Amino acid sequence: MTDSAQVARQYSSTSNLATRRGVWGPGPEGHSPADVLRDAVLAAGRGRRILEIGCGAGLFARSVLDAAPGTQYVATDLSPAMVAATAALGVPAQQASADALPFPDESFDVVVAAWMLYHVPDLDAALREVRRVLRVGGTFCVATNGERHLAELLRDAGGEPVVTQFSSENASPTLRRHFDDVTQRDIETRATFEDHDAAAAYLASFSPTLAAALPVFDGRRRYAGHASVVTAH
Repeated sequence: MTDSAQVARQYSSTSNLATRRGVWGPGPEGHSPADVLRDAVLAAGRGRRILEIGCGAGLFARSVLDAAPGTQYVATDLSPAMVAATAALGVPAQQASADALPFPDESFDVVVAAWMLYHVPDLDAALREVRRVLRVGGTFCVATNGERHLAELLRDAGGEPVVTQFSSENASPTLRRHFDDVTQRDIETRATFEDHDAAAAYLASFSPTLAAALPVFDGRRRYAGHASVVTAH
């Protein structure tokens, strides 16, 4: 998950993200992690200055600006393809590394990291950068997945649950190394695959080996996802 070359290949275009994004819906409580994250960002930064690191294709950034047009939003990503996709949505975007942010100290009211901190090679260096560019009293808003996320689908394909450096299980203690006040909300979601080919395509977006090993099945299948939204001050 933190191998720079592999991550670069994974996000060299927006296609893998699009394949994964399309299957997700709310879980039993009816909540979407992206909506919960957006609400947290808006509560902390509506009309103020927000930085997103690892912005992906820019859809989250666009949703924040649509909800709060007066907000000053800057999106960054290491991938040129992601920066271009985000800029195409009308979001100010630039290429930058999370552990070397090209911004002055205390220049943002909110920093956002949505499903990306498990990819950062030096996590503590990135968190120090977030701390540096946040203004006093600013908020760090984070989303990540848990170790049980799609665990049954992975097992069906002969794999194991994914254990990362930044997950629902370790996000809060990790953030407390750099922030005094950390609050976590865990959210269960559902992935719906219309058929075997859809599930295999999802797996292929990050592991062709697992995709090839997934046994053929008929009809629709649903699998549980597990995510968390964390805020830190």
